[in-house]
Amino acid sequence: MVNEGDKAPDFNLAGIDEDGREREFSLAEFRGKNVVLYFYPKDNTSGCTQEACDFRDNMARLKRGAVVLGVSPDSVKSHRNFMEKHSLTYPLLSDPDKKTASLFGAYGEKAMYGRKTKGIIRSTLLIDEKGIVRKLWRSVKVAGHVDEVLKSLKAD
Repeated sequence: MVNEGDKAPDFNLAGIDEDGREREFSLAEFRGKNVVLYFYPKDNTSGCTQEACDFRDNMARLKRGAVVLGVSPDSVKSHRNFMEKHSLTYPLLSDPDKKTASLFGAYGEKAMYGRKTKGIIRSTLLIDEKGIVRKLWRSVKVAGHVDEVLKSLKAD
């Protein structure tokens, strides 16, 4: 599991870029830029849609300081539909085996409706230009989260 101050592990995941093209993504390709890497459970669910649209609606402010990458276990096809339906303007990456989510501590046991279950733990990491995790949010509450990310970007 990754913590603040750790070097973020690299990954290679298939995804859809902001222009709708399917391709492979690696964290290393974004070296030299701040990266907001967020993990979410499922395309087209209410909380995940709200989070995705909040990032979309704040892209102009975020792009001044960071690249945004969304990651979930959904397929590339599902991501394409999600992006088109909600006019998302940043890449979504597919992590079907949840290995990348596990590396970043975004997959594991969580409580859902009072029951323990395994799944994606809504998490966001702010990774700096050198690949170091500068800020980490686990068990994210969607409302107001993008503002927290923006404050951390400005403080950096």
